[in-house]
Amino acid sequence: MLHAWTREGEGLVRLAPGADLAQAVWIDLARPEPAEIAAVAALGVAVPSLAEMEEIELSSRLYREGGHEVMTAVLPGRSDSGTPVAGPVSFILGPARLVTVRHHAPRPFETFPERAARTGPGCADPDRLFLGLTEEIVGRLADHIEAVDRSLEEVGRRVYLDEATPDEAALRAALRQIGRQTEAIGRVRLALLTLERMVGFHAQALDDRRAGHGLRGHVKALTRDIHALEVHADHLAARADYASDATLGLVSLAQAQTTKIVSVVAVVFLPPTLIASVYGMNFAGMPELGWPWGYPLALGLMLGSAVGTWLFFRWKRWL
Repeated sequence: MLHAWTREGEGLVRLAPGADLAQAVWIDLARPEPAEIAAVAALGVAVPSLAEMEEIELSSRLYREGGHEVMTAVLPGRSDSGTPVAGPVSFILGPARLVTVRHHAPRPFETFPERAARTGPGCADPDRLFLGLTEEIVGRLADHIEAVDRSLEEVGRRVYLDEATPDEAALRAALRQIGRQTEAIGRVRLALLTLERMVGFHAQALDDRRAGHGLRGHVKALTRDIHALEVHADHLAARADYASDATLGLVSLAQAQTTKIVSVVAVVFLPPTLIASVYGMNFAGMPELGWPWGYPLALGLMLGSAVGTWLFFRWKRWL
């Protein structure tokens, strides 16, 4: 799907379907069809394929070609089925326009057109448009980090801050929640790493252009924001590890308590079992076999031994 925007006043307005793409300052290709790729190629922009975008070599993600800067970052978003994923997004920055290529749905690409005029760099030219979109992406990553922070706090209250010990089902749910948040942190951390490289690559190109001198402050501020989020993401990763260890510790304690109860029950029934085994032997020389009260006596010994064992455990405070 092809979305195209042009400048109107200080903001962006979407071009009507079938309009001349040469008027666009931003073209967004979402899961592009061959005809859409050909339409963009007619403007002199080579659109990379998904296989090329997924290359992990730095030289394949950051390069200059035909007067354009081609930069690829891995950003969190949603797949066609709505599942959270992290996928490559290519930013092709030229003197006349910005072209983005993606095969999943990062949220900033939906919210940025309405906010383009309110971002720090604005959208007066392709460089500012690129930095404004990157700023929107960084802000969205900050929202992801805040959501993870709230989720881990909820897990902490439910697992190891409440006085009541959670049951097994609650612990399983907590582990699943921690796992989901750990995956989210990993996606955010990867996005921040690739964005940092991308912004640094663009900063080098700005030094070669006279128009870039007024954007150095925005680049530095954006870089500081990325660094701050990286530190916060690392902190949340450590918190997630602690929450996982604490939850697994509670699971082990619950299992130990169950094992303890089973062991105590086995020990309580051990003396009665021994007595029953002794009097269950059918030797002819056993005098108790002829006692009128032998059977009630054996039952009494079995009951007394069980009660005595239970009282001993209570006295030792093992129960």
